Amino acid sequence: MKKYFIQYKPFLLFLAKFFMTYIILAIIYQGYLNGFGQDKMDSITKLVAENTKQLLTLFNQDADIVKNSSESYIRLMYNQQYVARLIEGCNAISIIILFISFVVSFSGTIKSTLFFILGGGLIIYVLNVARIAALCVLIYSFPKQQSLLHGVFFPLFIYGVVFILWVIWVNKFSFYAKNSAGS
Repeated sequence: MKKYFIQYKPFLLFLAKFFMTYIILAIIYQGYLNGFGQDKMDSITKLVAENTKQLLTLFNQDADIVKNSSESYIRLMYNQQYVARLIEGCNAISIIILFISFVVSFSGTIKSTLFFILGGGLIIYVLNVARIAALCVLIYSFPKQQSLLHGVFFPLFIYGVVFILWVIWVNKFSFYAKNSAGS
């Protein structure tokens, strides 16, 4: 048994770091969400909705957001038409938590890890806002393709970006990259 532990130690350490980071961040985030109660929208989702509206209006698009205190979502309006609703799951925090967990599990220096987490988290946030804005425009233009756009194309986009960031991290900044470069 000890032989297998030694043989698979790097993989087991990776799993332990990944799951510990993920569980800790998920508990912190759930605590944050619990502070808003069941019927109230969290401030991060409100910020994503506001940033989506700002991005669309930056490109001279007719966009608005409608918050109703009795609903647990925000309505996204495009050309005075209700095209989408933004819920807590749309704010990309769960994706950022997954991203951070992976980066931490493939260790790097503290400085490079923190900078990559901050930079990568910001990239994911900004691209998520752009994704939601594009989704609104496309759903307005192609309403019959809503399930394909929302359920397939845009998840592939956001998870593809996260995957590319992970590849960059592992190959350029992690201790794994530094150890591989020296051999």
